[in-house]
Amino acid sequence: MKLTTLTDEARLALSTLGDRAADLISPTVRLGVTGLARAGKTVFITALVHNLVHGGRLPLFRAYSSGRVTGAKLEPQPDDDVPRFDYEDHVRALVDQRIWPDSTYRISELRLTIAYESASYFKQRFGPGKLHLDIVDYPGEWLLDLPLLAKDYAQWSSEALAMARSPARRAAAAAWLARLETVDPTAPEDEVVARELAALFTDYLRACRADENALSTLPPGRFLMPGDLEGSPALTFAPLPEPEAGSPPGSLGRMMARRYEAYKSVVVKPFFRDHFARLDRQIVLVDALNALNAGPAAVADLGAALTEILGCYRPGSNSWLASLLTHRIDRILIGATKADHLHHADHDRLESILARLLAPAIERASAAGARVEVAALASVRATREGVVIEDSQKLPSIIGTPLAGETVDGETFDGKTEIAFFPGDLPNNPESVLAGPDSTSELEQTALRFVRFRPPALERTAEGITLSLPHIRLDRALEFLIGDRLA
Repeated sequence: MKLTTLTDEARLALSTLGDRAADLISPTVRLGVTGLARAGKTVFITALVHNLVHGGRLPLFRAYSSGRVTGAKLEPQPDDDVPRFDYEDHVRALVDQRIWPDSTYRISELRLTIAYESASYFKQRFGPGKLHLDIVDYPGEWLLDLPLLAKDYAQWSSEALAMARSPARRAAAAAWLARLETVDPTAPEDEVVARELAALFTDYLRACRADENALSTLPPGRFLMPGDLEGSPALTFAPLPEPEAGSPPGSLGRMMARRYEAYKSVVVKPFFRDHFARLDRQIVLVDALNALNAGPAAVADLGAALTEILGCYRPGSNSWLASLLTHRIDRILIGATKADHLHHADHDRLESILARLLAPAIERASAAGARVEVAALASVRATREGVVIEDSQKLPSIIGTPLAGETVDGETFDGKTEIAFFPGDLPNNPESVLAGPDSTSELEQTALRFVRFRPPALERTAEGITLSLPHIRLDRALEFLIGDRLA
């Protein structure tokens, strides 16, 4: 997918050269953390930093468990024009209030500096090492915008309309499609009509993302996260059917096309150039359980969205010479989040389902020279495991405190009562989740129920010190993402 011009590539090469010169003095890894809405990006970053700074249990992170990591601390980030990730407030929410922090709605950054002793005798002679880990947090919905750089307005409109008329989306798009029937793209441009269509189109995108639909392919991403651009012409457009003769100058269709191009220039390109194209490593967090809960259509849509996201990366091995002029993402971790909502016996199945869903994209990235792994993880473990006896049958269960307002078997919880809960078993065959929305699949025959739990109350040592946030495989994620840079 070609997303850049020669001019863009020249600017990126100059920027990369500057980054590499800085690396000679202070080695740095820029780690991108992304995922679609409610995938757990904020919680992942908060838990990662908390465990490293406060001495968490990370047995699979070898440099840490062997004692070679001698310290980790937060330092001022290098990019003064990017908001700082609000780590301190997020920790207070998780630890003191036992609530989940607010979701990512904009790009943010945090620098964690890790001090370590090298495992290499040669490197040890030069003294202790230091690695800057620059964590860049951004909404996955913004990645879904990157393919727009390779599409004109007519192509995007055609694809968006076809998607809206599909069985899985028709109901959510009904109001917008009905209004579209009364609109003539060749009529004179009209700001009132443009605003109305943009609002109806945004309502449709929002309805797609609701839990009962759990659909994922939702570009333009800023329509649901407008930030400072809310109400601007660059965010006031919508797809229109292409007239056979085309839209004349001064028409509504030409106005929409102009604003679509402005969206790409003002919103999408700066994100790609200034942030996305500078990443070294990437973790993509995926809430597969929400899609599995919603059914085959949501699973298929999630697969399509993630395939588009992975197709936007610039994967490859970072040879010394090539890395002087271009950043390549040489490691991509796909994290299936909320693994604590399942018994550990289902974790392998969750990884297999996600790996099968993304097999073509994983193969492309691997063929380009990047290492790709899939891991079931919980950045903060909110449950523990137990057994439920139902109809004289012992069922592996999870035990935790549901969020206030969660309902199980007709009972609504207050956020204080702990329960033991059997969520069901994932399908044994990952192929079964790929059945089309009009066919019967093993997934449709599986009774899956997922409940949202409160963050755990943290344990304290005998000296009264609060322990770090518990997790599932956060150490495995750290080993894959930065373990080699601490060798």
